[in-house]
Amino acid sequence: MNALKVGEAAAAIGSSARAIRLWQAKGLIPASDRSEVGYRLFTESDLDRLRFIRQAKDLGLTLGEIKRILDLRQEGATPCPQVVTLLEAHIAAIDRALADLHRLRATLTGVRDHADELAGDGVICAIIERRGACPPAVRHERDRANQG
Repeated sequence: MNALKVGEAAAAIGSSARAIRLWQAKGLIPASDRSEVGYRLFTESDLDRLRFIRQAKDLGLTLGEIKRILDLRQEGATPCPQVVTLLEAHIAAIDRALADLHRLRATLTGVRDHADELAGDGVICAIIERRGACPPAVRHERDRANQG
């Protein structure tokens, strides 16, 4: 395979040239060779690393996390146990975000369902300003959802 320019490498891995330049600037990929006119050139080995980075990004890993994984591999260690730990942390963060979204949904639904009772004169919008004044059944449901 001939060496590829950054745009060609980006197309080959399904990413953007801008992303590849960022990854290189962040130290995730080593400085590439350059053509006679200064274009960055990427080999098949570089493409393998770029694909790995894109796939790790697709899993939600940060560039810092990906760099640590790549550094571990460079040092001769097997990074897979670290990857499992990272994935578990991301799953826990998603679970917390989902719980927060469920609580927010319960609150929004309660306020929307009782908007007629909450409406009236307010500084700007009484529905928002009086949301704490939802009927007791709604407050109980909202509070129960917030404990989850």
